[in-house]
Amino acid sequence: MTISETILITGGAQRVGLHCARRLVEDGYRVIITCRTMRPEWQDQPLNGIEVMLADFSTLAGIEDFIRRLHQRAPVLRAIVHNASLWLDDHQGAQAMQQMYMVHVQAPYLINRAAEALLDPQQVTDIIHLTDHVAQRGSKKHMAYCASKAALENLTLSFAAQFAPRVKVNSIAPALIMFNTDDNDEYRRKTLEKSALGIEPGPEVVYQSIRYLMDNTYVTGTSLTLNGGRHLK
Repeated sequence: MTISETILITGGAQRVGLHCARRLVEDGYRVIITCRTMRPEWQDQPLNGIEVMLADFSTLAGIEDFIRRLHQRAPVLRAIVHNASLWLDDHQGAQAMQQMYMVHVQAPYLINRAAEALLDPQQVTDIIHLTDHVAQRGSKKHMAYCASKAALENLTLSFAAQFAPRVKVNSIAPALIMFNTDDNDEYRRKTLEKSALGIEPGPEVVYQSIRYLMDNTYVTGTSLTLNGGRHLK
């Protein structure tokens, strides 16, 4: 492991993204995370080994600005993990669809194309898309969200074919990983009943999935299901 091995995680300021960033630092990697604003708690709890780059992926200008600054920084990337996500309801209208499309599709598309030159040419590297279990099923209540995540699933196939054999491109499609603090007991009970395993696994399982895809030399163009057996119910 060398200090030049850096992993970029978009949307890594909290919850799953931040947990994975910290675990990868423990593994010896340097990590760059993106977020829209700095967190006040970071002043008292420094993100050791983690560099923060501010980015707004909801607009084309914001995406292009981030890519320009990333190239100026010129890291040698071992992997890119597209974790940035936006959850908006269909009743919020066309603007919600546009914003989710920018974050879930346009940003990964442009970053992948631009960052290929930054991926370490001396070894096989990885691009990993964090999608969603519902992208493979659809949703009556969250059509726009599902459609944008399904588009990201499809980009996995296209980039895997284009970038092989030097870059492996895969996706992780999680269902419930961790509850929000304001989720009530009834919601938690009903949600847990949707999967065969019936547990709230926590963010460590996403980190384990990232490591599996990075460490396995024979997997590309696949979607790793991480849903506790929801498809069995």
